[in-house]
Amino acid sequence: MEQKLIKEWLGKNKGNAVKLLRKLIQERSIQGRESSAQAVVVEACRELGLEIDIWEPDIKEMSAHENFVSTRDNFEDSPNVVAIWRGTGGGHSIILNGHIDVVPEGDMLQWDCDPYEGKVQDGKVYGRGSTDMKGGNVSLLLAINALKSIGVKLKGDVIFQSVIEEESGGAGTLAAILRGYSADVVLIPEPTNMKIFPKQQGSMWFRLKVKGKSAHGGTRYEGVSALEKSVVVMDKIKELETLRNNRVNDPLYKGIPIPLPINLGKIEGGNWPSSVPDLVVLEGRIGVGPEETLEDVKQELAASLHSLKEVDTWFETHPVELEWFGAQWVPGTVEVTHPFVKVIDHAYKEVVGKSAIVEASPWGTDGGLFTQLCNIPTVVFGPGTTEVAHYPNEYIYIDQMMNAAEVIALVLMDWCGISEEV
Repeated sequence: MEQKLIKEWLGKNKGNAVKLLRKLIQERSIQGRESSAQAVVVEACRELGLEIDIWEPDIKEMSAHENFVSTRDNFEDSPNVVAIWRGTGGGHSIILNGHIDVVPEGDMLQWDCDPYEGKVQDGKVYGRGSTDMKGGNVSLLLAINALKSIGVKLKGDVIFQSVIEEESGGAGTLAAILRGYSADVVLIPEPTNMKIFPKQQGSMWFRLKVKGKSAHGGTRYEGVSALEKSVVVMDKIKELETLRNNRVNDPLYKGIPIPLPINLGKIEGGNWPSSVPDLVVLEGRIGVGPEETLEDVKQELAASLHSLKEVDTWFETHPVELEWFGAQWVPGTVEVTHPFVKVIDHAYKEVVGKSAIVEASPWGTDGGLFTQLCNIPTVVFGPGTTEVAHYPNEYIYIDQMMNAAEVIALVLMDWCGISEEV
């Protein structure tokens, strides 16, 4: 009975859902400018009658924590928002966690529309953050709204979190944890394309300094090119990537070509065309398996770079300098047999008519913070796909966002329990 009423309510409020998503997209919530988008979230939560907590994380408190990473000096004008729907008691609680921050839009010439217009076309809403992950956040709010609107009361508490800084390493979620928010499980509607991710990969950024010996370009044979040596380093990185991935035998990674990628995303070096470059700096990202630790992976990369001297004697006296910097995401895992995973799969089956695909995440999320720091089972499941996240012309299918809302509403009823109180 409730499912029929939920579906009917969502159908009638599809236009309002699109309107809310467009309002969120129209606020350019890149790092340091999240407040205007959070204001839209606060307004929506107030209309739902939820208990609201708004605060700017304390940089001093955060900096003392080993899992804190950020490039910022403060969080002024970048508030977290938590809104609670209190249950009547006796049920399981749940955190619904989504991030409000988005990556920059990049080259505007590569967009076919204004990335902050929220253009609606062919059943999609276009714009930066539409799929990663404002569409998922709208699904969360829709699920709560649908249940409240049809008169459902839950036994367990529902804690909705709209956090900052996920794209930079999870400082917003860490702040919510340090503020004391906890629950029996966590659901994060990142763009999984409606797949269930009980395991989330972690990742870290690293910087490599490859040294050479400067000389005039006309007598380059008297120098040692750091650029040429960096090719040796890149080959070693590729070798390590192959080694690490050959060890992966988790069936949840079966459909992913490179479960634990090592990506070199930036290179710079040299300062004059007629000089042999004496320094090249490489920056990259290394994936961390769900059952691995950040420290173990750090040591493995360091050991691999140390072995370069066995390939090229230059590195005996000029070892590559390794530095860990910037963002990091800790991995997380929950057994596929966990009751919460089954609850999500059952709800998905009720809405879509078949079982959901269960995989491991090939990218990092805030989920690992909940599992590693709080031992809270965390599952990532949401609308949208990473095939368009961070890309020009990012979009989300409206119907998928609505289906996700319906699934999440059923999950809330099943997991938290329906109260008989009037």
